[in-house]
Amino acid sequence: MSAPASAPTDQNPQAQVLRVLICDEMNPGNLDHDGFQIDYEGNMERSETLRRLPEYDALITRSRTKVDRELIDAAGSRLKVIGRGGVGVDNIDLDYASLRGLLVLNAPESNNVSAAELAVMHLMAAARGLTRSDRKTRAGEWDRKFLGLELKDRTLGIVGLGRIGSMVADRAQGLRMNVVAYDPYVPDSKFERLGVTRAASLDELLAQVEFLTVHTPLTEETTGMVGARELALMKPDAIVVNAARGGIIEEQALVDALHSGHLFGAGVDVFVDEPPTADHIFLGAPNLGITAHLGANTREAQERVGAEIVARVLAALHGDVSKGAVNAPALDPKTLEALGGYLDLGEKLGRIQAQLLPGAYDIEVTFRGEFPVDPAPVVSSVLVGYLSGSTDERPNMINARALAKERGLNLAVREQTDSPDYQTEVIVKVSTQGPDKARTRTVGGTVFGRSPRLTRLRDYRVELEPEGYILIASNQDKPGAVAQLSTLLGTWGVNIAGMALGRAQRGGEALFTLTLDEGLSAEQLRAVRDLDVIDSAYLVKV
Repeated sequence: MSAPASAPTDQNPQAQVLRVLICDEMNPGNLDHDGFQIDYEGNMERSETLRRLPEYDALITRSRTKVDRELIDAAGSRLKVIGRGGVGVDNIDLDYASLRGLLVLNAPESNNVSAAELAVMHLMAAARGLTRSDRKTRAGEWDRKFLGLELKDRTLGIVGLGRIGSMVADRAQGLRMNVVAYDPYVPDSKFERLGVTRAASLDELLAQVEFLTVHTPLTEETTGMVGARELALMKPDAIVVNAARGGIIEEQALVDALHSGHLFGAGVDVFVDEPPTADHIFLGAPNLGITAHLGANTREAQERVGAEIVARVLAALHGDVSKGAVNAPALDPKTLEALGGYLDLGEKLGRIQAQLLPGAYDIEVTFRGEFPVDPAPVVSSVLVGYLSGSTDERPNMINARALAKERGLNLAVREQTDSPDYQTEVIVKVSTQGPDKARTRTVGGTVFGRSPRLTRLRDYRVELEPEGYILIASNQDKPGAVAQLSTLLGTWGVNIAGMALGRAQRGGEALFTLTLDEGLSAEQLRAVRDLDVIDSAYLVKV
């Protein structure tokens, strides 16, 4: 990041003081910091923010102020950092801020304890029928016949073992619960460190737990990941809690399971659309405890979030951007021109590897050939692709290495001046650990002009454009495999947009990839794997 416009110079001694404007209400803690002037204005009117912002090096907001193009343009050239107290950055135009070279920070860790405690509270409240008893007692009905459930010795399932999920696991263990978790993006070492049993799949988790809580980001992969089919897999009288993001658990499916009596109870802190309408299906559901998205709303969390975002903004103004970055300001034009296609390639290779082998322990990036400039930024783009959708924070070119380290990933970078097949090539190898579970996946690619190409899958040479849905299948090198698979796809109306073939030796194992116009359901992918001519099949989305 370039030095702030107000950084001290010999010609301008007055520029030694860096100015920070806090325009939303929060508890910022101590405002007296040497070298900084921090102006706390609380709920500042937008017109006043627009007028005064050009005088500041940094802006700190909560969710009230919309940091859109108008506000960013009004700031002029002096503004260098935007801080958002809390987790979400929906009120900030990240793309435009990045284009203008503005660093955007947040403070997601401040709320972790509060969010974890709220999830545990919902588990306990649902187990003891708190909502039901409160409603009946207020209505004058003294019902002492209701029998709740103890948490001790019962099994809690956690989907997502990130920061908050890990805290929930720790607190559940303190309540003498058995904890099982599903998170394909977390290495075995973290499960072992937390004393949590690993479930190999979501279905395996659901079948054995009596309590369930979800703690994942809301992505295309996690939206609706717990629906009617998944809830039906759970034991009768189970309890389900969603204090993460609305939509991870399908709302109608949850209500139906409560009405049918399959679930003992549930707790929610989040809705798909907030605030809910007066006729929302949750409001009439039995044995459902509801809070109004209060995960971050404790006095302690609010005190932490203000002080933390101020500290991160001040550090960033002095060049330390290691914590809280949620965007990546544009690279300088020379680097972007030289590496633009490789940055795109790196992210695609990382994204493919995250789907082929999500629980990696080691990531090795090898650069082959002579690159026009230092390819180090490509390593960050690989990590951005690999971590996307698997962390509470949005990975980017600034924070990707820090997030990888937090996840326990070991990163190695190698350079080879010779590239036997292409002028330049990027190879990404990911591995899991453990003598019994060790697995390795290798993918590689190059750039033609500015267009990424996939050149390597495992030990096979391929050549295809990594776009959309790619079906990767292996088989014995015999006639008919591609034809049978194509026929099956045709019966489903799935169109093949491209194909690439590869083999190690004639008559041995062969690999072929099909680029599809649309994805396959889990049932369709199982049908592909059941074909006699197919040894293995994976579907990735790039």
